[in-house]
Amino acid sequence: MFTRYGMRNFCGSFFLTVCCLPPVLLVLAGSVRAQDAHEVLEAGISETQRALNDGVVTSRQLVDSYLARIEAYDNSGPGLNSLIRLNPEARAQAQALDREREDTGARGPLHGIPIILKDNYNTTTLPTSGGSVALAGFVPSANATAVERLLAAGAIILGKSNLHEFAYGITTVGSLQGQTRNPYDIRRMPGGSSGGTAAAVAASFATVGMGSDTCGSIRIPSAFNNLVGLRSSKGMTSIHGIMPLSHTQDVVGPLARSTEDVAIVLDVIAGYDENDPATVILQGREPPGFVRHLQSASLSGLRLGRLENYFDQADPAVNRVIENTLERLREAGVEIVAIETDDLGPLISRSGLIGFEFMPDLNQYLSLFLSEAVPSLDAIVDQGLYHEAVGGVLLRSQAAVADEAAYQDALAGREVLREAVQALMREHDVDALVYPPIGSVPAFAGESQPGNNCSLSANSGLPALSVPAGFTGSGLPIGLELLGDFLDDARLLAIGHRIEQTLAMRQAPPTTPALIDGDAPPPQRIDLSLLESGLRVEAGFVYSLTSAALNYGLTITNSASEELYAVTLVIDEPDTYELNDPVVANLAGPGTTEASGTIAVTPALRAALREGRVYVKAFASQLPVAGVAGVLASAELQ
Repeated sequence: MFTRYGMRNFCGSFFLTVCCLPPVLLVLAGSVRAQDAHEVLEAGISETQRALNDGVVTSRQLVDSYLARIEAYDNSGPGLNSLIRLNPEARAQAQALDREREDTGARGPLHGIPIILKDNYNTTTLPTSGGSVALAGFVPSANATAVERLLAAGAIILGKSNLHEFAYGITTVGSLQGQTRNPYDIRRMPGGSSGGTAAAVAASFATVGMGSDTCGSIRIPSAFNNLVGLRSSKGMTSIHGIMPLSHTQDVVGPLARSTEDVAIVLDVIAGYDENDPATVILQGREPPGFVRHLQSASLSGLRLGRLENYFDQADPAVNRVIENTLERLREAGVEIVAIETDDLGPLISRSGLIGFEFMPDLNQYLSLFLSEAVPSLDAIVDQGLYHEAVGGVLLRSQAAVADEAAYQDALAGREVLREAVQALMREHDVDALVYPPIGSVPAFAGESQPGNNCSLSANSGLPALSVPAGFTGSGLPIGLELLGDFLDDARLLAIGHRIEQTLAMRQAPPTTPALIDGDAPPPQRIDLSLLESGLRVEAGFVYSLTSAALNYGLTITNSASEELYAVTLVIDEPDTYELNDPVVANLAGPGTTEASGTIAVTPALRAALREGRVYVKAFASQLPVAGVAGVLASAELQ
């Protein structure tokens, strides 16, 4: 099958067959094939709860459905590597909650709902590792307060997710589990430190997941995985029983596929806890009522302050997406107010606390929850029980000399920063400030991640919400962050809900589609022949949607007097069909007779395959300079 340059007339042969692969089996004992009655892909809490109440599905079946997806996509396929361990009691807990539903009804919206916990949440039935080999077997003496409240609400802990080791970074790599991959582009990182939770929730490994945010670790992974994540006002949720990075800056909360799911979980975990002094701000106050207020905001007349400094520093690809989003919000009645200020930078730089608090906080935590084998940061560092990615920060923390005056100055700086931000919002009469949660696209695994805008919220204690803003031209998710007033979290989430409803930007990642009879979709084979002027190229391609890989093998014959120059891959621009686009991959070079290899399927290549815009193009001495080409795509490709 071929076409001369610039033509759409093909001759030759083209056919597509589907490879037959053995079924994927769950490795956990007692697994049963997931039921088809309720599709868990992208299903939210309310939808799932209705299915449970109507008898369409049981919690036990939900657990099996999620476990099947985990086996297909976390351990195999794209190999997201998002989970450190699964809960061996999840099925038994689900069955007990099913019986309770039959006997006395559901406790509430989380009854029988499988969730994922970041592995810095204390659990007395599962180890809490912080992503480190140092604490691989550490089982704390008490659950985290948030865990107790989730369990009391009837949630099922399905498993615990990977994180950047000790939550001290934003690339989600650690010595215990290694690197988590982003399901939207598995060559890239999912953001951190709650990247394991984000990847798992984006891939529908559970209905919702829990993360923590010391400086961006709920908002960045939400942005990079097309999710919603709220860093709540400091003190809105208890951090008791969370492995600390900085007790003053740490907050916990959900990462979810919708604002409604965030609201449901926050209504369960928010509130006063005698074990967390920061939550005293809620003592005696009416509960925030996240679900109750979710529909209370309107975009008409809403004023959002666009922080110009944050946009000036962002990548053009990020700005293009957010600018388009803001334009759509303008059309929906939102007034976007440009705000220029150089005053916040110095205030942010003097109010960070992680360097002061990490070592004493971690040591106190290990003592409080009875970590006897590894009692301190010194024991971790001295034995090399950490990933090199956190080596620098751990060594600096260990070597830090306590400076009480500097620490008190940083604490005071938080109040100064908060007052300055609140004054800025009042001056411009805006309901929230808007900016990119991170000014860069997800970095490739192994690289550093630039662009973090985490500190404005983290250092001031003000709430900040990341909502999906859209995708870059190459298919990478981008988020929009909104920062609101202290303890005005429910209104901020309600604004996010209206934006979510207007934009409708949530898309499931392409590498983790719905299972087919309990298995991942099998790879698809494309065989292609090019025959022209004595040149013959026989090509076989195997396209794996889940592994984001295009494997190929070529056999090339040419007349003795002629020379093969190259066989390449070209993506044609939509609706042009001129095939004058640049080469995106080389399959064979001069004089080659056989070739094979693998091409990473980027979001752009995936879309082009699906839309019939990918061509194999051959160049040889007897051919026109423009070569000859044959199309690879088929309408049957996913």
